[in-house]
Amino acid sequence: MASPSARGVRSGARTQDVPPNAYAIDLTIPEPDAVGDPTSDVTTRAGYVALVGRPNAGKSTLLNQLVGEHLSIVTPKAQTTWQRVTGLVTIERDQLIFLDTPGLLEARDLLQRAMLGAALRALEEADVVLLVIDATRPPSSADAERILSALETVRVPLHVALNKIDEAPETALEQWETWVREQLSAARIHRISALDGGGVEGLQNALREDLPPGPFLYPEDDIASDPVRFFVAELVRETIFEQFHQEIPYSVFCQVEAFREAQDPVYIQVVVYVERKSQKGMLIGKKGAAIRALGEASRAKIEHFLGRSVYLDLWVKPLRAWRKNRAYLGQLGFRVPEDDSENH
Repeated sequence: MASPSARGVRSGARTQDVPPNAYAIDLTIPEPDAVGDPTSDVTTRAGYVALVGRPNAGKSTLLNQLVGEHLSIVTPKAQTTWQRVTGLVTIERDQLIFLDTPGLLEARDLLQRAMLGAALRALEEADVVLLVIDATRPPSSADAERILSALETVRVPLHVALNKIDEAPETALEQWETWVREQLSAARIHRISALDGGGVEGLQNALREDLPPGPFLYPEDDIASDPVRFFVAELVRETIFEQFHQEIPYSVFCQVEAFREAQDPVYIQVVVYVERKSQKGMLIGKKGAAIRALGEASRAKIEHFLGRSVYLDLWVKPLRAWRKNRAYLGQLGFRVPEDDSENH
């Protein structure tokens, strides 16, 4: 597994010390001359590719397939991506900066408004847009409304990935292709399977063709721009989605409070925030059985990610109704659109 650095995650790099404030997600786009030699005779291309789509379309699976690493959490449950995840792929003279985004959903609370806002901001920043569609079922009116509304102002090259072709019936694929040609006539259509990689290389090559010319924005061996703490917290949250059911996974958020890399094993303290005290009891379980199982499975993932032994210290704390509280969401790193209120 790739080793992380304080600046991001770098392929084959040595693990570096992580500063205490490294959890904040870096949404700043580097200056065009931040990396690379603009005086070089070799023409390079670099750009942001926004992955957008309805929940459970397979965007995160596709990001992981494109980057070749497990960066974005993936579970069978829908709406597991809550914040933007940036994956980097540098091939020859091209650098693709993939922005995995939360699904295009009907927002019912402030958290979902923040999630939707993250997806729409990625569209504004993108040099290329990749719409990912779950092609196992034909298009619905809800799909059409959400997709067309989000893409209404897009003026950059648009690609559509009809995903899950390993499962999708031919009739559904043909219906989606007809819909795309009628509604998004300028888009290029690709049939892919993000899970097994079918068609992904061809898709990636097509995306490279639409990158704007310019210097690389990140070092060539980086595979992610988000800090290590972000991925560690996400691995714990992914495990919660795998081990718990009903409202628990959607009521929980994880944040790294301590990361002592100089110690062996690495000491990591993660706070698991819940909305109600009763949920704390569910996470801990009878005689602590549930929290021990969560810790064991999470630690295994984190050790694989870091390539180091880890002492994982999990704390569960109630943060009442945090999904609907603007101040709490800001504290946890979410950006809520200004036109919303806590009672939205």
